[in-house]
Amino acid sequence: MPHTVLLAEDDRAIRNALERALTLEGYRVTAVADGVEALAQVHRSRPDVLVLDVMMPGIDGLQVCRVLRAEGDRTPVLMLTALVETADRIAGLDAGADDYVVKPFDVEEVFARLRALLRRAAPAEPPPAPAPAPEPGPDPSGRFLEAAGLRMDPQARRAWRGGRELELTRTEFELLELLIRNAGVVLEHATVYDRIWGYDFGPGSKNLAVYVGYLRRKLDEPGAPQLIHTVRGVGYVLREG
Repeated sequence: MPHTVLLAEDDRAIRNALERALTLEGYRVTAVADGVEALAQVHRSRPDVLVLDVMMPGIDGLQVCRVLRAEGDRTPVLMLTALVETADRIAGLDAGADDYVVKPFDVEEVFARLRALLRRAAPAEPPPAPAPAPEPGPDPSGRFLEAAGLRMDPQARRAWRGGRELELTRTEFELLELLIRNAGVVLEHATVYDRIWGYDFGPGSKNLAVYVGYLRRKLDEPGAPQLIHTVRGVGYVLREG
């Protein structure tokens, strides 16, 4: 079955061109002109991925994304934006978007980012039943990952620092898992991009730095050592002290 895409773009020329390109690429596309229609369509039939223009009249792409995330909808979202400032891109990520493309864009870049989002999207499953934090100490089952005072259960997608459970988004969890599995090893930017997003955003991208910042704020504790360290010009490493 082809993947389904909901495209919301108020510029008719862009909407028609992108709808045609996505259809030729093998996607089943529903195209709408504004955020109100986008929300109505999602509630009627959930797509595999959404492509939302940021600047739309009435309800814009950021608001659509916020509404869906507040409803618990984790459908991957790719933002289309003419805004090039880092703060504007961060606003999209904060709203719950998974990725963004800056206009004018190459349609092949849109295809690549959609493929990466769809690869990362796990099938919908009931959430695991809540369980207490695991006791520190040996783990004969091999179920848990441990490093730098952190413990992670990849199967249940849960993580703890000491006895405190960490509330992580999907991307934050995948990034932390990668760091824990490679604790003490400096991971280069390109390696992290390939493992988490499936492609490199390029040397000017701030995506990785943004997500590392999110993760640090959730990991760090007053008086405790920082766990994720920046190796300037190279990448990041997880270690205590």
